[in-house]
Amino acid sequence: MGVSTKGRPFDNLKDEVVFSMTSSIFQLAYGYTAKEKPDPYFDAAHESDHNAARAAMITTFYVNIFPFLNYIPEWIPGTGWKRTIRAWRKQKDYALDAPFRWTQDQVRQGTNADSIIADLLQDQGITSGLSVEERDNRLKELGHVLFSGGTDTTALLVLSFVAAMVLNPDVQAKAQQEIDLTLGSGILPQISDQERLPYVNRLILEVLRWRPVLPIAIPHRCFQDDVYRGYRISKGTIVAITRDESVYFDPEKFNPDRFLDPHVPHAPVFGWGRRKCPGIHFGEASLFITIASLLATFTFSKKKDSSGHYIEPVIENTSDSILLGLKPFELEFAPRSDVHRQLISESDPSH
Repeated sequence: MGVSTKGRPFDNLKDEVVFSMTSSIFQLAYGYTAKEKPDPYFDAAHESDHNAARAAMITTFYVNIFPFLNYIPEWIPGTGWKRTIRAWRKQKDYALDAPFRWTQDQVRQGTNADSIIADLLQDQGITSGLSVEERDNRLKELGHVLFSGGTDTTALLVLSFVAAMVLNPDVQAKAQQEIDLTLGSGILPQISDQERLPYVNRLILEVLRWRPVLPIAIPHRCFQDDVYRGYRISKGTIVAITRDESVYFDPEKFNPDRFLDPHVPHAPVFGWGRRKCPGIHFGEASLFITIASLLATFTFSKKKDSSGHYIEPVIENTSDSILLGLKPFELEFAPRSDVHRQLISESDPSH
């Protein structure tokens, strides 16, 4: 990770984490590797996703609350939101089309890397029965769905992990000790090490419970007093599943060891049943390798002021999107040692 620890640590870290997650998804979906920052395909995909997340907020456009506004002529004052939506749609079309066309060109030239889109373009059996236009549209949407589902969500969870480490240095030290004793100092974790690092796995489960980044049930609440199967639900109630004190003791405390109890359920961040996130295995693997690697190489801590006193960070969620990100907070981070600094500089930048 080529992240700078100087200047604005939170912003530098966020930029690097987002770029890393985006690179992984674009390699998986399109076989595409960015040559430099900024990358036009990456930027277009993120802009499209951010626009979609903002548009999904009820208060962004009044038409979300009053659908009849859609039929008001555009020449009437106050309908500038229609131009905004059109611009966002055009931008979204580019975000879907550009990387797909790049992969398509690579396949035609026989120079493509392995990727989901390239494989589907070459497998006539899977797309048989579809017209070329319909096939292309579905593959464009698939590529962008892979990006949307696996980039910002994972990156925001990694930032939540960092916040947890800044606030809980004892947890960080315990996880680092497990990595050092199990793998040895100066070695980056691999996916094959996951079962050998039970505390790190519990730490990740606690990150998922402590700061879920996609609480999409929030807009739904009980609009009148109700009784369901003997349970009284008061008007205005919003259910916070991962904050149920009867299930998660002291829910505001970051405590990975709560999952030592087999009766404590994992937070349902990937959903249930047939509607469960199809990318769960990739998401879990990405979280493990990223968080375990950060623990192995960096130490995150509270920032000190000019007098050497620790500044207590304020951890607050953003509120302008259906994704719950974190507002910038004060922190410091650095390689754990010169050995780890060398390990970071020698690591494959694509990982």
